[in-house]
Amino acid sequence: MLVALGGILGGYNGSFDFKKPGDPFPAEVPFVFMRMFCASFGLAVVPLCYCIAWLLSQSIQASILTSFLIIFDTGMLTLSRYILLDPFLLFFVSSTTFCHLKFKTYSLATFTFHWWLWLSLTGLSLACSVSIKFVGLFVIALVGMSTVSELWQLLGDLSKTLSHFLKQFFARVMCLIVLPAVVYLLMFKIHFMLLSKSGPGDGFFSSAFQSQLEGNPLHNITMPRYVAYESVVTIKNHRTGGNYLHSHGHFYPEETGIQQQQVTAYSHKDENNKWRIKHRYIISDANKNNLELLRNGDLIRLEHVATGRNLHSHKGRAPLTRRHYQVTCYGENGTGDANDVFQIRVPSKSIGEPIKAVRTVFRLVHQGVGCALHSHDQQLPKWGWEQLEVTCNPNVQHLNNLWNVEQLFDSRLENESFKVYGLSFLEQFLEFHSVMIRGNRGLRPKEGEFTSMPWQWPLNYRGQPFSGPDYRVYLLGNSVIWWSSGVTMLVFVIVAVGREFRNRRLSGTREISAAETSVFNSGWWLMMAWVIHYIPFWTMTRILYFHHYFPAFIFALVLTGVMWDALITHICSSLDKTVGWCVQHAILGAIYSGILYSFFIFSPLSYGINMNDPTDEGLKTLQQLKWLDSWDI
Repeated sequence: MLVALGGILGGYNGSFDFKKPGDPFPAEVPFVFMRMFCASFGLAVVPLCYCIAWLLSQSIQASILTSFLIIFDTGMLTLSRYILLDPFLLFFVSSTTFCHLKFKTYSLATFTFHWWLWLSLTGLSLACSVSIKFVGLFVIALVGMSTVSELWQLLGDLSKTLSHFLKQFFARVMCLIVLPAVVYLLMFKIHFMLLSKSGPGDGFFSSAFQSQLEGNPLHNITMPRYVAYESVVTIKNHRTGGNYLHSHGHFYPEETGIQQQQVTAYSHKDENNKWRIKHRYIISDANKNNLELLRNGDLIRLEHVATGRNLHSHKGRAPLTRRHYQVTCYGENGTGDANDVFQIRVPSKSIGEPIKAVRTVFRLVHQGVGCALHSHDQQLPKWGWEQLEVTCNPNVQHLNNLWNVEQLFDSRLENESFKVYGLSFLEQFLEFHSVMIRGNRGLRPKEGEFTSMPWQWPLNYRGQPFSGPDYRVYLLGNSVIWWSSGVTMLVFVIVAVGREFRNRRLSGTREISAAETSVFNSGWWLMMAWVIHYIPFWTMTRILYFHHYFPAFIFALVLTGVMWDALITHICSSLDKTVGWCVQHAILGAIYSGILYSFFIFSPLSYGINMNDPTDEGLKTLQQLKWLDSWDI
């Protein structure tokens, strides 16, 4: 919605659908303004991180170092220059962190106006973070862990009464749980109001959800309530985000088993989704016009309308899920064999009850093999058009074996309004999230797509192409900054752990300064933030990209700025005042110069390199910048 807001402010009229990266923008699309709108959020990350570093270190030098690292990182620059969600995500992750740390400074001024203000702003920022992407859940975990720690310490403070603790507890519940939840729900209420029309992704949602989308075939239509023999129907897998039973005139390849017509699950509405319900036995044309309702327990055949072949199964193994049986279409002009027969079984309903469109959920159990028609999350290879596999599952009770009739075409039956199937807002909200989670979990790399692994990200081992071959833009971090921050984090962990061991062994014999304690506490807090935003990606099976690391990278940069400042201060404090001043400025000068020079080297990757230059300067630049073979520039 923020991207849409930028478009509206810039005069975008909705005529361009941003369907494919690299498509040229028509003249009427205000893409420059939209990029500036996104860039403004990326730019705002700098002052927010300046303030975060200040709140953790109380050092202007640490804040300036942190800001410098962010400003001159080519990865942060590239992400902020395009119409993406990442600038918004980085902004709200940073604002959440800042508001939470600012709130902590009012621990001695509880329940004052500013205490409530920063606590409420933390909750508001949390809602905005998770509204951008599910990655925003990580900053919720960070604030949650920090809040639990605060409350635990408060509970152990015997100078505070129990009533004071309960007030603190419920204040946080209201501002960090209730307020974000209300704002999050409000975001989706606005989302459903704005996006009330049909689109190419309708098929991912249930029939009831689709019936509320203007322009959808199910919106404001009338349709028969009951299904009859010779009715033409579309059949949808009943799980949230389930696809349509589909076939097309392509056969399974020889290596997958029997070469019969493919049957798949397809997310989009298509003529190839239509099936005709027929009796088990062939009946005369004269009897086909006799109206007979379909009932629970009936034995039927399903004829694919477009190709005239029947839904079919046998004991041959499925192409991907080898423990299941293959499902095909077989026969000619509706004539097949005994393996085309399926029984309709409705869970918890008596035999003979009529089947209703949309509302009745049923299984299609193969009469000969005893397996049930099943829809998978697995995509078939290119020979199956990357649609989802459909098999016959020996485990008849599996939830993915449930189907329902979505559309019903039969002029012999009386129609009723589809409005009766509409969902409440809460039902829409829950289904929408279920579809998002399932879709997110099911994302897999396509052939030739540039992906990366979590272990590669902190090393700046592999970037991500952001353009076509003519004008090369490549998402890659400033290597001097990335490798320096990685070394800094590693050194910090080693030194901090060693310090804890030393303090444990010398407990009571070594005086520990408040400044030293503050620096290490801030360092551990930032390390925890980095771990929370980075480690979960190691557990994910979905496709991952380099840009997923940047929320964690922000905390790595703040940690780097704070630790460099502490190290410089420690070195210079042990020297003569004049010498220390000279050494401090010499070190800072070397750091700033190195960062600026490395930015000058890598900035062409952010601003773009013209590959059509007749002098081949672009190719020469890329060759000079390829420090690692893994950089696909």
